[in-house]
Order: sequence, then C-alpha cells, then structure tokens
Amino acid sequence: MSLERSAVVTRKTNETDIKISLQIGSLESASEQAIDINTGIGFLDHMYHALAKHAKWSLTLTCKGDLHIDDHHTAEDTAIALGMAFKQALGEPRGIRRFGHAYCPLDEALSRAVVDISGRPHAVVDLGLKREMIGTLSCEMIPHVLMSFATAAGITLHVDVLKGDNDHHRAESAFKALAVAIREAVSRTGSNDVPSTKGVL
Repeated sequence: MSLERSAVVTRKTNETDIKISLQIGSLESASEQAIDINTGIGFLDHMYHALAKHAKWSLTLTCKGDLHIDDHHTAEDTAIALGMAFKQALGEPRGIRRFGHAYCPLDEALSRAVVDISGRPHAVVDLGLKREMIGTLSCEMIPHVLMSFATAAGITLHVDVLKGDNDHHRAESAFKALAVAIREAVSRTGSNDVPSTKGVL
C-alpha cells in the first residue's frame, strides 16, 4: 500500500482542456496542503477549493473551457477529471475505512453527506437550490458536478441539504460535508485489509 496517494490527470476534448494534480491527505498527514484552482467559473472554483480544503487534499486544477457557449462542459468535465484523479490517487481501496459521513453547517444551512468507496458509482443529490445562477455557475450544474465526480471516482455518495435559506450557503455546506465524509472514508485503518466481504472493491 503506497504511503503517498497522488495522481496527475490530463483530459483534453474539443470542449475542455483540463490538467489536475491531486494528493489525498489524511488525518495523520503532516504534509503542507496546497490548493490552486482555475476553471474560469468563480463559484465552481470556490466549491472545489472548499472540497479540497476540508478533504485535506492538495489540488491543482486548471481548465480552459468553451465558456463562450455556457458553463456545462467546464463544470461537467472538471468533475469527471477530478473523479478520475481521485480514483487513480486512491488506488486499490485497501486499509481504509471505506465509509464516511458528515454534517456541516454554514450559518443557517446544514448539509449531510454519506460516502461509500464502493467501486459502484452512484449518486443521490438533493440540494434544493432555487436560484438559476450563483455567480456564473448554473445551479442545475451543481448537483450534476457531484454526480459526475461520483461516477468517475467509482464511489457511492448521498448528499442532502437539510435546511437553509441562502443558496450559496446551501451549496457550500454540501461540498464541505462531502469533503469531511470523503476524508473519513479514505482515512487509514492501519491494516492492509480490503473492507469488503467480497475481498475486492
């Protein structure tokens, strides 16, 4: 089991050109965290920064996307690439907790996230956002980002905003809850066991 869980992913299409460097930290890690994100969409950068910060990741993510069309390709493709990087960095899910959950508030908003590093991509996301846009990011793309990440990462996640009036707060608390849940799920147990009755994940 590698002590350093890191990945570099480049994903280029006719719509986006993405470069990602990811190192998955842990509660035991003393390495310095570095985060640098530029997707061209300010609120999406903000959400990825919150995810990386509270998941204890070091993350560099750049994207040159076709924002002259809209935000869809950039939001979706960065989530796919980040999921790919997460899966590559984690490697064989051996010696980890596998499951993680968290509640995170942001002022009046409260979100719950539950994660299973299952090898079975599935996402149920209910954010209850009412605005059309937050900054230059379409609110319909925010749950789609989480779903695209889960699919590419090969994980199961459930993210629900339980309460909140402000859509910025609702979205940000959701990303923070997901981050803390992922941090718990990938934390090391000290064993070399695959956490499944099947023996594989």
